[in-house]
Parts: sequence; structure tokens; C-alpha cells
Amino acid sequence: MAVLSLAAAEGELRFTELKREMTGVSQKMLAQTLRALERDGLVDRRVEASKPPRVYYRLTGLGATLVAPLRSLRAWAEQYMPLIQHNCDMFDAADRPDGHG
Repeated sequence: MAVLSLAAAEGELRFTELKREMTGVSQKMLAQTLRALERDGLVDRRVEASKPPRVYYRLTGLGATLVAPLRSLRAWAEQYMPLIQHNCDMFDAADRPDGHG
């Protein structure tokens, strides 16, 4: 997630650096996400006049308050994902009387 990547950087990251860290995320999706985070006041964007322009992102004070809850959510998901996957497998394999599954 972009917020956690920016938090780990403890400062600014260029768009290309964020893209490299967020494997599996398209450039378009990352740009849309960063724009939404900027709009919400969670991320600041700075453009350096060069050719091509360099775009930097950093968390705002408000964005920094989101880091601890996101880390907790990630830890919870990592802990319980095997159980959730097991539950999904059991649900999908069940012969359900309602005709579904």
C-alpha cells in the first residue's frame, strides 16, 4: 500500500520509486491512488521542474496517523488469511441444502 511505502521511506519518494516498491500495481492505478490520497490530505505532492519533471510524494501529518492502524490491519490479515482461506475452501466444497454450492 502506498501509505505504508511512504511511511517506510521516512520522507519523500519519487513516483518511480513508489512504482518499483508496489509490484503488481499498474502505473495508472498508482497515479489514481496517489491523487485520491492527495485529495484527502493524506499525501503531499511536489513537482521538481526538470525534463522530465520529477514528482515526489510524502505523507502529511494526517497521513502519518493512518500508519499504525494500517500496520495492525496488515498484521491481522497475515495472521488470519490461512484460516479465512480454509473457511472459503470448506464453504465452496460443502453440499449446501439451499442449492448454492
